Amino acid sequence: MTHQRVPTFAPLSGGFGLETRDVDVARLDDATFAEVERAFYRGQVLALRGQTLAPHEFAAFARRFGPPEPHVIDQFHHPEDANILILSNRRRDGQPVGLADAGTYFHTDYSYLQVPARATTLYSVEVPRRGGDTLFANQYAAYDDLPDATKRRIDGLVGIHHYGNRNDTDTASRRVASVLSEDQQAKMPLVTHPLVRAHPVTGRKALYAVSGSSFGIVGMQEREARALLDELATHATQPKYVLRFRYGVGDVVIWDNASLLHSATLTDPQDPRTLWRITVKEPALAGAVIAPRFAGAAM
Repeated sequence: MTHQRVPTFAPLSGGFGLETRDVDVARLDDATFAEVERAFYRGQVLALRGQTLAPHEFAAFARRFGPPEPHVIDQFHHPEDANILILSNRRRDGQPVGLADAGTYFHTDYSYLQVPARATTLYSVEVPRRGGDTLFANQYAAYDDLPDATKRRIDGLVGIHHYGNRNDTDTASRRVASVLSEDQQAKMPLVTHPLVRAHPVTGRKALYAVSGSSFGIVGMQEREARALLDELATHATQPKYVLRFRYGVGDVVIWDNASLLHSATLTDPQDPRTLWRITVKEPALAGAVIAPRFAGAAM
């Protein structure tokens, strides 16, 4: 590989997030990748601006962070690499070419799987004139700011997760979790993860997936559990914890699912937007399976 100069990283916000234009993702030597990886864990959100990538180059970059996991919505896998999920509101011959309106609520990727996501990376192919930003909520800061009594109450509690958005289960809504086929639903497990996780790399405690796929808490009645989860989600997504990221064409963005919630924002369906997405998982088991399949019945 061609050696690259040591990149400099600028803040995306006053709280968290970093960006650089000094990295060529397609020609990333080991020393430069080590700098990128350190910046990723330091910043939680890392933007590598102005890239020009083929599918195999994007996939090779993502693999350096962990093992990729193809998304369950397999009809929108990239034809050159099934690990790439196409996010797009474009249509061809009347049919969608990608997944539109994906994840338009605060959530954590793959928290509904036994081995959750370490990182998600997006490559911005086509940017709409307005909208299409991603919101990121810092779950380190949200946990740190909790009252001590609340920390004592929730440390050790275990959330119950399955695919979906607990605050919107209307399949006709643009904010529902992307609708699965019956076969895809049958692949989804029912799993548990701690409400508070020590980050597997940094060791810092963070609230984990308190919005999105968490539908209950082990050992707690549903009404009490939902009230606590909603209270934590409201706290964790306050504006003071949120970074709004706007994409440029060619941007690669990678974020840390263990320390963040994130939400897509809705766009005009007539205003074209296309991204490629790869999500990589933690290298070790992190949760417990309650049931190997969960087909979406209400809890």
